Amino acid sequence: MNNFENFGLPESIIAALNKINFTTPTPIQEQAIPVAMNGCDILGSAQTGTGKTGAFTIPMIAHLMENPSATALVLLPTRELAQQVREAADKMLGSRSGILTALLIGGESMSRQLQQLKQRPRIIIGTPGRINDHLLRRSLKLTDTDFLVLDETDRMLDMGFIHDIKRILKLLPARRQTLFFSATMPPEIETLANSMLTKPEKVEVTPASSTVDIISQQVYFVEKKEKKDLLIHLLKDTSIESVLIFTRTKYGADKLARVLTKAGIGAEAIHGNKTQNARQRALTNFKNHTLRALIATDIAARGIDVDQLSHVINYELPNVPETYVHRIGRTGRAGHEGVAISFCESEELPYLKDIQKLIGKNIPVVKDHPFVTTEGIKAQEEKQEEIKVKAKANKT
Repeated sequence: MNNFENFGLPESIIAALNKINFTTPTPIQEQAIPVAMNGCDILGSAQTGTGKTGAFTIPMIAHLMENPSATALVLLPTRELAQQVREAADKMLGSRSGILTALLIGGESMSRQLQQLKQRPRIIIGTPGRINDHLLRRSLKLTDTDFLVLDETDRMLDMGFIHDIKRILKLLPARRQTLFFSATMPPEIETLANSMLTKPEKVEVTPASSTVDIISQQVYFVEKKEKKDLLIHLLKDTSIESVLIFTRTKYGADKLARVLTKAGIGAEAIHGNKTQNARQRALTNFKNHTLRALIATDIAARGIDVDQLSHVINYELPNVPETYVHRIGRTGRAGHEGVAISFCESEELPYLKDIQKLIGKNIPVVKDHPFVTTEGIKAQEEKQEEIKVKAKANKT
């Protein structure tokens, strides 16, 4: 039996889900789909990899099938994530539904997008910047949109899309159903959510403070100038079959890709300065496991969903602890084991402290490597002792 049948979905959607082997809902789908099917707004908090795309795509399609005049808009932060959502929607819709989708993203032909819009699609999927481009050209109208989805809203704000989003919201009907998802819920996100949702139901899985238990986390203390040598040393291990490496900057990603390529390790960088074709080629090669290492910035990594990704390496620690949780959640999916390795130089020790505070535990230190720094180990041991003293004091 397909457990999605419990949600009262149209038979055509159940058939499409069966065809792609979707039979058991993930926790976020189990919580969100019934709420959305009842017409309620949703304020959802869930990490990437929890099945969020299905959680909003399935009820959205059901809504469109039940309401022939309805249209939907899905806003996403990156081109890759928008393409992923469109692919998921098209798979569930099938060729006989009569419901067309349009993908409106930067870096692609405007004329091709205009042709899509002329076909009167009922689902518009895109990034806020390109959606606004079409609104300014009057090639897109949103006055009839009654189903709105915002996904990865925290990243959209990080990327400076807040003004684009506000302009779009002004052109949408006041009476609509809105599904709002964000991996983290800082105050500015809650403020935006409160301004656009009506009596929303809260849906939350995998809180930001938790990490997937199946992921083995490790930290290597190493100084900045030796990070590249440590990385090459680790990648000599052939058991690291597929690795996603995070850097803070686009320049750093490109530089590291050149270093690994020179060392004979297949690697490419992916970030906003790359052409759409280059990004898509690198992503496809990585997903097909013909490319061993993909180096990405946090923003570019949104939408990367790779089966059996064995390792994530934080070449540089993020200064926002929730970002660490989001990064390592790329591995250890669908019951597979995963390893998250973090490099920590002396200047990054405060970041490590904040991360460990968020996840509520110390990340095990790997001391047996050629580039270990005693300063980092000493600081970590002092931190561990501090935690023990506090725990003992709390008990008394």
